[in-house]
Amino acid sequence: MNTFAPLTNDTFLRACRRQATDYTPLWLMRQAGRYLPEYKATRAKAGSFMGLATNVDYATEVTLQPLDRFALDAAILFSDILTVPDAMGLGLTFAEGEGPRFARTVRTEADVAGLAVPDMDKLRYVFDAVTSIRRALNGRVPLIGFSGSPWTLACYMVEGRGSDDYRQVKTLMYSRPDLMHRILAVNADAVAQYLNAQIAAGAQAVMVFDSWGGVLADGMYQRFSLDYTRRVLAQLKRTGVHGEDVPRICFTKGGGIWLDDMKDLDCEVLGLDWTANLGRARAVVGGQAGGPGKALQGNIDPNVLFAPPELVAAQARAVLDSFGAPHTDRATTGPTHIFNLGHGISQFTPPEHVTALVETVHGYSRQLRQAQAG
Repeated sequence: MNTFAPLTNDTFLRACRRQATDYTPLWLMRQAGRYLPEYKATRAKAGSFMGLATNVDYATEVTLQPLDRFALDAAILFSDILTVPDAMGLGLTFAEGEGPRFARTVRTEADVAGLAVPDMDKLRYVFDAVTSIRRALNGRVPLIGFSGSPWTLACYMVEGRGSDDYRQVKTLMYSRPDLMHRILAVNADAVAQYLNAQIAAGAQAVMVFDSWGGVLADGMYQRFSLDYTRRVLAQLKRTGVHGEDVPRICFTKGGGIWLDDMKDLDCEVLGLDWTANLGRARAVVGGQAGGPGKALQGNIDPNVLFAPPELVAAQARAVLDSFGAPHTDRATTGPTHIFNLGHGISQFTPPEHVTALVETVHGYSRQLRQAQAG
């Protein structure tokens, strides 16, 4: 049984639970990564992306690097969404400058018949990294574990790599929905086991990245993505290593149009990209003080970070204003916001612009609460 240091900053977890916080917590998708010179140095030592992700010490080092530089309120496991299909035997490689690709695809009846939930021992390096990172954090901030969604994993498994038109995966979905449903069922059960093992290793919140849900037609999204995210959530452990609750975050890029469909998902937090209006999302799913609802996470455009720092700050304030008056009553739950990007940070982002973002979010969100109290 792992025992870990108590948290000294639980602002992120409080916001996940829709509890009042002193300021709006902030973390960034892909915060450990290529925009940081220290990450590039570690990756060069590791020799490759998977060399980095599969080495517990390196994965721990790069997870902590952004926290040493910025006052972020959560760490996220350094890994890749494609570890699960890799463990299914599809042969994942990362070519420099080309992104991930699989040696084998899943397109035929025989391919699909051969799919199975992988032995989680093949992913031991991920769970060992979770435990190592949690120890190294020593209670500074919570650690988020994650997985790709069943649909997003299926896109890569069928296409064999990232895609511009999703022709292979959509062809399979429309012409052989039975095969597509079978792939998604296996993926959902694998993702649930994978996230449960991360929770057992020390993850304090878990996030499902449905990066490609937004490419689906209305109706197809509900049947081929959302239903299988539900299947994952239904199987997740509700308590962590020390018996505490483990918030679940669901993020569909391009999914803001389906908030009505998502409001009954069995999760605590919904992530939004920059196309969604936070105030409107709050009205649909945020709930009222004392009643049920979802915390919201997001949703500044990552490309804002290329503007000069004073304009980054102005856009950050606009996102906080868009969410509206923060929930401040400690006696009850209410609508809460976790500040994030609408998708992953670009590798070309100047780190000092991130500093401006973090300082603005923390400072301005405190002002908003003081104004309410005053």
